[in-house]
Amino acid sequence: MLSPSHQPVIGVTLDREPAGGYSKFPWYAVRENYMCAVLRAGGLPVALPHDDRVADQYMDLVDGILITGGAFDVDPELFGQSRHNSVTTVKQQRTVFELAITRTALVRDVPILGICGGEQLLNVALGGSLIQHIPEKSEGTLAHEQPNSRDQAGHSVRIMPGTFLHDIVGADEIEVNSAHHQAVAEVGPAGIINALAPDGIIEGIEEPAKRFCVGVQWHPEFHVSPGDSKLFAAFVSACRG
Repeated sequence: MLSPSHQPVIGVTLDREPAGGYSKFPWYAVRENYMCAVLRAGGLPVALPHDDRVADQYMDLVDGILITGGAFDVDPELFGQSRHNSVTTVKQQRTVFELAITRTALVRDVPILGICGGEQLLNVALGGSLIQHIPEKSEGTLAHEQPNSRDQAGHSVRIMPGTFLHDIVGADEIEVNSAHHQAVAEVGPAGIINALAPDGIIEGIEEPAKRFCVGVQWHPEFHVSPGDSKLFAAFVSACRG
């Protein structure tokens, strides 16, 4: 077993953009605060280029994986639905890779933290489904794509008693930011809900049988509430083995 002082290596998934903007050729990107949040919690973040053929090799190198979010949607065909007209951007190469590495991590029981779209992808990997467009789900839903800055709170979430997430944050309710139009619909068979928005939208899931398998719909890398720092600390601690 690794010593408590071991600095675990955290594989961080990347976004991918076509040629244009930053480069005349396709390019990878990751927001700085994802990496800084891992470093701040005591982990060593490394980027994971998209190649599903080497998912096993990546798992040999890392102690945990962080599945990041992005301005795109998981292809609804992956959870047995036709595409809603709000789903305008999918990134097949990224999604294929993230599903491969997430499923490999689940088999090996390597700690996983999924954030925003990463939580949604984790749920699909666990066999669950997604709401494709929250505003059309029902009347009275919150503004889950908050109008204010992402480094500010958008709404509260209720943390479900008895869950791993509740043990981590030590609170029944926390304030979170919100930047999504999709959400978890049906949780995968092995998963459970650990957080809910006031309008009933699922804001977090976990797989209790795993060492650490947690997804949250908000962006804790912005450290909007004390619970965000606690979540990263718990994740990195689990990655120490």
